[in-house]
Amino acid sequence: VQLQASGGGLVQPGGSLTLTCAASGLTMDHYAIGWFRQAPGKEPEGVSCITLDDGMIFYADSVKGRFTISRDNAKKLVHLQMVSLRPEDTAVHFCAAAPYSCSGYSDHFGFWGQGTLVTVSS
Repeated sequence: VQLQASGGGLVQPGGSLTLTCAASGLTMDHYAIGWFRQAPGKEPEGVSCITLDDGMIFYADSVKGRFTISRDNAKKLVHLQMVSLRPEDTAVHFCAAAPYSCSGYSDHFGFWGQGTLVTVSS
């Protein structure tokens, strides 16, 4: 299983970015994909997760109403659309895969992509 996260960058507060996780080497509807982020000096934080078979979605309270996760199983992509970005959203964002179910805990996920940096600053 390989995961490739992309789409990070520098954006002003209130701006938007869309992150993409490209998956390979897995049967999409047998997995869940989660997005995590880690800011300097902080523990990893679960941001959002989607089950790829039935599309159940979960969000951290800190991003509800601002972030939207979606899947394209045919293209093996999971997107995280982020709007109304805040300086506290600044972090390296990772996508990760686990069999079937979501969790907010990083230990649940056995496969990780490299991170993509999101910086929210004026």
